[in-house]
Amino acid sequence: MSSQVAAAGGPANPVPPVGKRKSVIGTRWWVAGLFLLPAIVLLGSLVVYPIGYSVWRSLYDADGSGFVGLGNYGDLFSDDATFTAVKNTAIWVAVAPALVTGLGLIFAVLTERVRWSTAFKLIIFMPMAISMLAAGIIFRLVYEADPDQGVANAVLVGVHDTFADSSVYPKARPSTESDLKASGGGAFTSAGTVGAGSQVLIPLVGIAPDKVPGDPGEARAAKTSGDGVSGTVWLDFTLGGGGTKGAIDAGEKALPGMKVEAVKDGKVVASAKAGDDGTFTLPASAAGAQLRLPSSNFAEPYNGVDWLGPSLVTPAIIGSYAWMWAGFAMVLIAAGLAGVDRNLLEAARVDGANEWQVFRRVTVPLLAPVLVVVLITLMINVMKIFDLVFIIAPQPSKDEANVLALQLVNASFGGGNNQGLGSAIGIVLLLLVMPVMIVNIRRLRRERRR
Repeated sequence: MSSQVAAAGGPANPVPPVGKRKSVIGTRWWVAGLFLLPAIVLLGSLVVYPIGYSVWRSLYDADGSGFVGLGNYGDLFSDDATFTAVKNTAIWVAVAPALVTGLGLIFAVLTERVRWSTAFKLIIFMPMAISMLAAGIIFRLVYEADPDQGVANAVLVGVHDTFADSSVYPKARPSTESDLKASGGGAFTSAGTVGAGSQVLIPLVGIAPDKVPGDPGEARAAKTSGDGVSGTVWLDFTLGGGGTKGAIDAGEKALPGMKVEAVKDGKVVASAKAGDDGTFTLPASAAGAQLRLPSSNFAEPYNGVDWLGPSLVTPAIIGSYAWMWAGFAMVLIAAGLAGVDRNLLEAARVDGANEWQVFRRVTVPLLAPVLVVVLITLMINVMKIFDLVFIIAPQPSKDEANVLALQLVNASFGGGNNQGLGSAIGIVLLLLVMPVMIVNIRRLRRERRR
């Protein structure tokens, strides 16, 4: 029949010999292999060979001349620095991906409820355009301990000083001519009592005249206040020398805002604050009482939190990581949220569910596949974290902030010069990433079958 069709001028489909058959896609195997060869060469040279060499190198000592077997792997858990790196890496894997995924979910839901959602997404995603190095430098400044330089502590100090009185003269102390003596807790109390209508002089020292806060005026002698007690608190120091100790001399500065208390039997019966000229007045109830300058006058000012200290350095760096990657999580989750059937959400509302119940019982379960993708991607990412820790952690706290990727560099090139131990750390990192990758691959295969 086929010969008749061919003779009639129609198309012929001769069956090729068995030995010359093509693949299903119509390409011979050697042609496909030729096109795949560059990818295979790159994969072998950039992935397979480095992994194989690292496994081999991890079995030898620091200079590679002596075979130590699994000795380098044993050192991973006997060395304090490496054990700290393992512990901190576990903290990163447990906290950072969950924190970033949660923030991304919140931001993605919020973007659907604001009119300026595009601008909101742009602002949240913008940190992703910054390199890890630049982000590390930014947050090193943000976490600076000095409130005049660090943004985080500047905010904390501002909030603290709004609700709590800050000390006025942290380094001041009574002069030797005063009868005020230390009475515990940073306070100073007079040895004797004051009588009605008396005038009290409270000279203080310990502050340089040019370091007195604000713009204080000259100290003045207080006026008699009938049955009350009046006095003056001032800086007993005259520029250029001279003057009489314990007396108010011309040019000596007042200490406004200094709190003075009258104490009887351990109880405060009256209190006052010095005015701009250093004078204060206590009521008649202060007669027969001791005068006390409370510790609040001399306490060190609140300077915020030591963000980069040994106890907080890892949470602080995780915070900077969340600032960078929350936009990544938000974009992926928002894409998944856009594909959610709105009829399901409306049906839940019609059935009486409030917004929190709709979010928890409907939205989150429908977004579960996307949330898993984001979570797994971030888990793989944080296992390799290096830049932020290296830049943000100061030298005194670098050991407490150590992670496996940083320890790998330190062990191999940062002074340890032990590439056997560094290779072992690299293999451990690979083994830690493998289960997460296998879970992700299986999930992708299940998605394809659907």
